[in-house]
Amino acid sequence: MLTAMPAPAINSALADHLRALPAVAVVYTDLDGTLLGPGGSLLTGPDGLPSVRAAAALVDAATAGVTVVPVSGRRRAQLQNDARLLGLGSCIAEAGGVIVREGAVHYEWGEAPRGRAANPHDTLESAGALAVLLETFAGALRLYEPWCRGREGGMLLHGRVDTAAANAALADAGCGWAYLIDNGATGGWPGRAVRAYHLLPRGVGKAGAVADDLAQRGLAPHAALAVGDSLEDERMAAAVGTYVRVANGHGAGGPNCFRAAAAMGEGVAEVVATLLSVRGA
Repeated sequence: MLTAMPAPAINSALADHLRALPAVAVVYTDLDGTLLGPGGSLLTGPDGLPSVRAAAALVDAATAGVTVVPVSGRRRAQLQNDARLLGLGSCIAEAGGVIVREGAVHYEWGEAPRGRAANPHDTLESAGALAVLLETFAGALRLYEPWCRGREGGMLLHGRVDTAAANAALADAGCGWAYLIDNGATGGWPGRAVRAYHLLPRGVGKAGAVADDLAQRGLAPHAALAVGDSLEDERMAAAVGTYVRVANGHGAGGPNCFRAAAAMGEGVAEVVATLLSVRGA
């Protein structure tokens, strides 16, 4: 039997902001550390105990006609399956490198040269961008197995490097159209405190993909809200009318940026509850 849980609190500052805008039609949400709890579980709260709040928020949003789009660093195939399990029809994978909407796949090329390569991932490899990084940071950076396999929009690595130095090395090697971004702390390298990195074409990222997705939907930025926990997530604030950082996240803040009182999926539930209260749903 499900244990009844109190309804998520309404975020008054966020509610006041949303009342001044047209109704939000789309919510873009990061997954790990945001919608999902510890271990990447939808049904686990930030305290590690079972919680249905995040799942209930997805149901409430769907019932009210609000589209939820997961935006993640995960591979397309993995994320499409995750979205299916969550009852969601669209997704943005590989930190903005691949958009899937109504079954159609769109690659974000950014500044990558378009030649014979089938996708941006293959362009990065054939141009030698990956080789430059692995040689420059030998022993400190490597492909993140097995999560690097099957990627199309970019490449996933892990280790511990200075991204400014990495991007300078790419530019010196004639691959200045590519860049390395820090996606936060991760594991997979025993005995080392390492971070995950995405190697992408410049101009590609979560913000750009959200902007393109909104344009394809025929929606203005103020019709969308984004939720996340990282600096890369916060860049989505430039593409939407409202950005909310969950309580466990970090960011610099901005005029359209807010902080949820709750963490992870319960923070997303707070955002959805606030949004629907403003809509009168």
